Amino acid sequence: MGSGELDQADESSRSLVRRRISEAVSAVVSDDHNYERGEQAARTIVHSVLAESGLAALAEMAVELSSQLAEALVSCAGDLRDIFC
Repeated sequence: MGSGELDQADESSRSLVRRRISEAVSAVVSDDHNYERGEQAARTIVHSVLAESGLAALAEMAVELSSQLAEALVSCAGDLRDIFC
């Protein structure tokens, strides 16, 4: 497998991880009346990432989720600073 093929495989894996993150987050927030159902759907998605793509993809998912959470918190902090300062 050449360098270009590895880059393409990495990008494909990242794309899958991003799609699965979106699915997991959507599952959790989609039903305000049944949080447990959304949480279970998110767990199912995480398990499928592990089964389909292995630990490396699961680790990538955790890192990407952490990054997105950090961005959201920074954005919220900025919004709150604008409101209260």
